[in-house]
Amino acid sequence: MRAFLTFLAAYVLSQFYRSFLAVIAPELARELALDPQALGNLQAFWILGFVVTQFPVGWALDTVGPRRTVALQMLAAVAGALLFATAHSATALNIAMLLIGAGCGSIYMGAIYLFGRIAAPQRFALLCSWLLGLGTAGNLLAASPLAWVAQSIGWRAAMAGMAAATALSALSVLLLIRDPERITSHGSRGLFGGVGDILKIRSLWPLLPITAVSYAVVLAERGLWAGPYFSSVFGLEPVARGNALLVMAAAMSAGAMAYGPLDRLLGTRKWVVFGGVSVTALCFAALALPGLSLSMAILIMGLLGGFGMTYGVLMAHGRSFVPDHLLGRGITLLNVLFIGGAGVLQPASGALMKRLADQPPEQAYATLHLIFAGLLAVSLVVYLFAQDNPPKK
Repeated sequence: MRAFLTFLAAYVLSQFYRSFLAVIAPELARELALDPQALGNLQAFWILGFVVTQFPVGWALDTVGPRRTVALQMLAAVAGALLFATAHSATALNIAMLLIGAGCGSIYMGAIYLFGRIAAPQRFALLCSWLLGLGTAGNLLAASPLAWVAQSIGWRAAMAGMAAATALSALSVLLLIRDPERITSHGSRGLFGGVGDILKIRSLWPLLPITAVSYAVVLAERGLWAGPYFSSVFGLEPVARGNALLVMAAAMSAGAMAYGPLDRLLGTRKWVVFGGVSVTALCFAALALPGLSLSMAILIMGLLGGFGMTYGVLMAHGRSFVPDHLLGRGITLLNVLFIGGAGVLQPASGALMKRLADQPPEQAYATLHLIFAGLLAVSLVVYLFAQDNPPKK
């Protein structure tokens, strides 16, 4: 329980950092003259920093352990948040987001590595999903509370406060987490040595497209486009916009927790994921319908957020094929796809929205949401060929 709560506090911060831009994006755009492409690049730099650390993190978890790996890496997020708070150019913001992403790169991985080593296999999806669900409170902080604080004292002061909170969390990880016993027979010990072994596991192959797409589209919507969507299409001001995003954030948290026990209750991982991603695709398609009212758009965003949080079950599905001695590198490889897919999607969607800037906002966002729905549909077709490998009861 101590380890869960310690990692939970850190993961709340990680979730905040991957979604706070949606609330303050219009203010950033006005103050620093950022166009849609520049806003897309900001989130992409966070993802880039996150992704480039994943293979070193996997190696470090397998060889050093989660305590020092997570605590020391979080210091990069502290530096990034401080730089963001003082930035006066797009370049400075990009560097700040790169550092923040790098600093967050080991938090969830460190937690699920520890769960994978010390918890019963049938509880793995539950722990992953509940950490994700409760940690998504960071999304709640990055909605109405952030909008209120930013409006009261400014977004710069808010980010400075987040830097202090991140430093405190890193210290807590260092002092409170205990590493599991090391496995000495690792086979390939190099930084990338185990990745090839993991890619040889053919049971993982049908999971790769849906891993790369399913979380990426939800992260893109919540972390970047939902705020501008409510601002451009419905004219919502910061606090009202934050309230609208709060519905999606709360649904994401509740959805992730609801997914936690489903693989054991239903005796399947594959069909839990398939059902959730199917509903998510339908929600994106529904956002493209003409004449949506504000209340209906908020409702659809909430459903999208809740059903879209299949991350924990999908991670458990992939983990079930990975041997313990490659666990660190296995889960980080999957996470590269989870977050790396968003790394590709964010700047691509930014470029798309820039090209559609001459169109009415309703039409531009309808095109974006239909593309997201199409990507999910294609990944679902490939996922149909996956082996289920349900948890043992």
